[in-house]
Amino acid sequence: MAYETIIYQEDGPIGTITLNRPDDGNMFNVTMCHEVRDCIESIRRETRTRVVVLTGAGDKFFCIGGRKDGMEKTILYAGTLPTLEMYEAIEKLQKPVIASVNGFAVGGGNVLQMVCDMTIAKESAIFRQVGPMMGSFDAGYGTWYLEDSVGKKKAKEIWFNNPKISAREALALGMINRVAPDDKLKEETRAFALETADRGPFALASVKAAFNARYGGVSGLARMAHDLLLRSYLESEESHEMSASFAQKRKPDPSKFGR
Repeated sequence: MAYETIIYQEDGPIGTITLNRPDDGNMFNVTMCHEVRDCIESIRRETRTRVVVLTGAGDKFFCIGGRKDGMEKTILYAGTLPTLEMYEAIEKLQKPVIASVNGFAVGGGNVLQMVCDMTIAKESAIFRQVGPMMGSFDAGYGTWYLEDSVGKKKAKEIWFNNPKISAREALALGMINRVAPDDKLKEETRAFALETADRGPFALASVKAAFNARYGGVSGLARMAHDLLLRSYLESEESHEMSASFAQKRKPDPSKFGR
């Protein structure tokens, strides 16, 4: 597919989504939010890709938040930047998503990397939440996920005082997983992604769903039960015997149960 604000490329089992607005800090606008969501939905429907990398164009910005330019001036939904659709697409994708932070990850950009399953950053990357400095906030993914990563007290400091956090500090806090030298970020991101891609895709999907079920409510539980556990059940001898007995209008053979 051709996109206006992102670039999508495949390298074996790795699919890479690049936020491609470097002249504006790779800030997401309404088009980018929809394109990231649509690209991830396309990835969900194919089996070539086993892990997704999300990064920014250029060498200065991963993403520094969002812009509402061109949107309707209304407090109704048409005036709301659809960031949640983008976050939810990443969370619900049954394949691991790795953020490769190639520069500043600020505001919604920092939330974006936190929503990803794992993060690798270059040494000079900077992480920051600036919402209260601008009279805004993220009372959802931005607070819950940060608290899970660094603990309640530190998360509140990050949101209340808005410090700049280096890649090494972020690693020590548990905000990210790995740090790479600036000139080796792409190389080490690819190695990280290939290491993940070597694992069983069904097992990875199940583990990701198990983590997401904590916040997902009925949809999170349904994803575990319907999308994953039910598929395992349908491959069991019990399932096959029950289906066969129903089709043949006979009683099921109990000896097939529990296998």
